[in-house]
Amino acid sequence: MRRGLVRWTPLEMSKWDPFEEISRMQDRLSQLFSELSPLGEMKSFDTLSPMVDIQDKDKEIVVKADMPGVDKKDVEIDIKNNVLYINANTHREKEEEKEGYVLHERAFSRFARTISLPSDVMAEGAKAKLEDGVLTINIPKAEIEEKKKILIE
Repeated sequence: MRRGLVRWTPLEMSKWDPFEEISRMQDRLSQLFSELSPLGEMKSFDTLSPMVDIQDKDKEIVVKADMPGVDKKDVEIDIKNNVLYINANTHREKEEEKEGYVLHERAFSRFARTISLPSDVMAEGAKAKLEDGVLTINIPKAEIEEKKKILIE
């Protein structure tokens, strides 16, 4: 981002790009808000949407979601009407004591994702595990009855 005085030339007028102007304005606003925040790097009140991989296997759907820094006790998983709901809340505290002062910071993050599953599933047999920041959910597919032809007499 350029600051200060810039020499004006007539050629500069013909090169004005409104998208560049918007980008510079966004950068400046982001910088202003980060300067005003008392929590610095620890600020985090946004809801994060984890990246997911979905595999449709023969008898189950496998969903893998990236959830770094989340403890398994903080994760909620629900399945209703073939829609998977993943929610997690994290809480971090940082305390730093130095000569003459104590710094105590807190940060809260929320992960949430809603996924429409590609086929009918049974929530009862679902299994989940959280390892190395990756949540893996195995959901069995619902048994689909074979269509029976009805003969007309």
